[in-house]
Amino acid sequence: MKLKRRSLASDAAQALVAEGLSPLFARIYAARGIRSIAEIDHQLARLPPWSGLKGIDEAARRLADAVLAEERLLIIADYDADGATACAVGVRGLSAMGAEVDFLVPNRFEFGYGLTPEIVALAAERRPQLIITVDNGIASVEGVAAAHERGIDVLITDHHLPGDALPAPAWIVNPNQPGCLFPSKCLAGVGVMFYVLTALRSELRRRGHFGEEAGPNLASLLDLVALGTVADVVKLDHVNRILVDHGLRRIRAGRAQPGVHALFAATGRDPGTATAYDLGFVVGPRLNAAGRMADMSIGIACLVTDDALIAQRLAATLEQLNRERRDVQLTMQEQALAEADATAAADAYTFCMYRAEWHQGVVGLVASRLKERFHRPAVVFAPGPAGELRGSGRAIDGFHLRDAFDLVAKRAPGTITRFGGHAFAAGITLKHAALPRFAEEFEKVAREWLPSGAIKQSVETDGALEPGELNFEVAQALAAKVWGQGFPAPLFEGEFLVSDQRLVGGKHLRLTLHAGKVRWDGIVFNNTMLLPERIRAAYRAELNHYNGLSGVQLIVEHWDSAAG
Repeated sequence: MKLKRRSLASDAAQALVAEGLSPLFARIYAARGIRSIAEIDHQLARLPPWSGLKGIDEAARRLADAVLAEERLLIIADYDADGATACAVGVRGLSAMGAEVDFLVPNRFEFGYGLTPEIVALAAERRPQLIITVDNGIASVEGVAAAHERGIDVLITDHHLPGDALPAPAWIVNPNQPGCLFPSKCLAGVGVMFYVLTALRSELRRRGHFGEEAGPNLASLLDLVALGTVADVVKLDHVNRILVDHGLRRIRAGRAQPGVHALFAATGRDPGTATAYDLGFVVGPRLNAAGRMADMSIGIACLVTDDALIAQRLAATLEQLNRERRDVQLTMQEQALAEADATAAADAYTFCMYRAEWHQGVVGLVASRLKERFHRPAVVFAPGPAGELRGSGRAIDGFHLRDAFDLVAKRAPGTITRFGGHAFAAGITLKHAALPRFAEEFEKVAREWLPSGAIKQSVETDGALEPGELNFEVAQALAAKVWGQGFPAPLFEGEFLVSDQRLVGGKHLRLTLHAGKVRWDGIVFNNTMLLPERIRAAYRAELNHYNGLSGVQLIVEHWDSAAG
């Protein structure tokens, strides 16, 4: 494993120091492309206005008409955490504005993804006058046509990349649709729905719907927006960092929705010290477990209830589902990693894996693990209905996964049945017989697009800390910031003397680290092998809260032996 210091523009770091940042944080932010302190200003006033989203004015007018006419609205949600939070934001926000709204989330194992004609037929049983999709719909050409034939209007709120044709007739709000000039292309589905609600509230104010009042406080939904945004692993650009920052502030202040509070309680995490890591790796997986193992309706019900006891019961169910998910994932992961060792040894640029016994709801997690371990694009498949294979892929920097699927579909017509997603994560469906051809073409695309050496993994760090920079105040300041996809948490490097190594929890190595005369508590997660006496390590400095006390703990992410 090669440690490589992140590149940064020294003039940007100097400018940030001149604006009042410490040299350490100026260096950290400059290495993430920040050139002005305004780019780390997270006031809500810094959000770009909703009017920049193409089609949002028309969508707000259609929704306002529906609210005032007391039409029946039905939200069609996706089955992941982004879809669940977007649905909960829609239900809560629309209800607060007087709408009659219900939701339907398709079972992924029966219906697959998106607003399909089959989902429209199921939705029609509830006699909606307007269907609202959240975190899906931009590729649902046939589904929208089926709704139109039944006399049901459709409003699409989505963030996925569109195909060659847009669904019609439909109202569409999606920052990634052609002609949309909204400055952030990284909004999650929940962020798009939040923006639609702000536009609707403005339109209803204009029509006098709230009388002398201002309408509902939509900021109360930002805990849900933060959860969905982080859990969907979208890039944390300035807009998303603002949304996540304010959502975390609400959670820490004890003002989260009952379902979010219950999910924190079920995991044993303190919401008062909530971080983006908690949303992405602790709470988010519990919510996702419903869609992976059962029915995301459970997760959505947890997020929309105002009854704390009901929220606790639903959170306990989600915790149990997550345990089941972990067991299934562990088995699949061990099988996939064993196969991947041989594939990587053969210098393949990609992984394309399938086993008949694998679980459809967990393939994305296994693909992510393969990508992280071997630094290659990975697609993992499981059996679907009627001889189909349903897969999920993850990609590395420099490889746009959704575009790669698109190119394979064009080069090998008939190979792929359906696909959609983002640069780093995408879903795909194909016939079982097409798997060898897909794997061959996918590998070709990777070899064409990825430069030589791209699959050789290196770890980017923020360099070594100067004496005095590693302390409680710095760790506390780091914990208060928003880090995540595209804006990674700082990773430092240094040499340490290791002592007092012991195994905790059966799979984690707790140790004591010495740098000169200073002693630090350290831990290596998911590692049972003792470390050498001296190491060169890449580590994160985090706060550790235990028995009412707080201290600094070094999370060792990578290490090599250091010369004595």
